[in-house]
Amino acid sequence: MTRTDLAYRKTAAAGASGFGVLIALYDTLAGDLRRAAEAERANDISKRGREVNHALLVIAHLEDWLSGGAEGELTNKLRTFYARLRQNILQAQLKRSATGLELEMSSVLKIRAYWQDADSRSIPSGPSILQPQPTQNPFDYASMQSESRHSNWSA
Repeated sequence: MTRTDLAYRKTAAAGASGFGVLIALYDTLAGDLRRAAEAERANDISKRGREVNHALLVIAHLEDWLSGGAEGELTNKLRTFYARLRQNILQAQLKRSATGLELEMSSVLKIRAYWQDADSRSIPSGPSILQPQPTQNPFDYASMQSESRHSNWSA
């Protein structure tokens, strides 16, 4: 990623909604997996390792968001998805399978599409799972967006 790309992403994330930040994380995760698959095909094991490590870091961050939210069916399904994703990425790396990494990238992009659809429909219950800590008023979306703007995490 170039400095220009990084600056653009930081600027975009600063003004993003909860869904916007989530979608950006899924984009980052898909990009990591794409680059890991490319590195595997080029036999660049060092680069593949860096990209896979970063993908696992993004997954851990996504899981961390879930740990502070309300329990429910969506939270449980996402936990299961992230655990399976992590396991399959590690298996693909172990087997040196670029195709396996690309399959997981495809799964990430499918879930990303659901989040993007939810963002376009502005589903009120969606962003609540993104908050690491509950807010005083669960319907106070302005404070949720403010909190997401002040996040110091970067991909």
